[in-house]
Amino acid sequence: MRLWLAIQSFFQVLFNRDFAAGVKQLQLAAPAAEPAQAEPAKPEPPKPQPPKPQPPVRSEAITLLATLQREARFVDIVSESLDGYSDAQIGAAARDVLRDCGKVIERMFALQPFAAKTEGEQIEVPAGYDAAEFRLTGNVSAQPPVTGELVHAGWKATKCEVPKWSGSKQAALVVAPAEVQVG
Repeated sequence: MRLWLAIQSFFQVLFNRDFAAGVKQLQLAAPAAEPAQAEPAKPEPPKPQPPKPQPPVRSEAITLLATLQREARFVDIVSESLDGYSDAQIGAAARDVLRDCGKVIERMFALQPFAAKTEGEQIEVPAGYDAAEFRLTGNVSAQPPVTGELVHAGWKATKCEVPKWSGSKQAALVVAPAEVQVG
């Protein structure tokens, strides 16, 4: 019934000018409705804490080691006993491993010399230097800034792009899978 009255009133406002004017008069004359009395604010329940990020299933160090093994056979050469091989055989094997390891390191880290000088040149170590940047040898009793001969330029990574692990938790520590030739 209410719906019917609402529809009827709607059409009267649309098609009956006098009725519409009367409705408008009533709206203007009506006192403003007082806002409803607000209930006292209830304290909001504590928001659930977002879940703590789970540590990666596999460390980047294992991923790097696995990449060096897969692409350069690094683990094989450092793990194998070299007693039964001649220096020439070791050198021949090492040449390929070192070249392929270099490719992996370059792709992932793009290493560059830290110091912008040539080994053997004089270099100044500034006051307040970070021990991760310079390793002083020789007479190290002097306080920086100090000048000395550059023995090794050091290395710094210009990027770090170690692939993310996408394997299972079970295989997270596997550096190289066992190879099985089936008959």
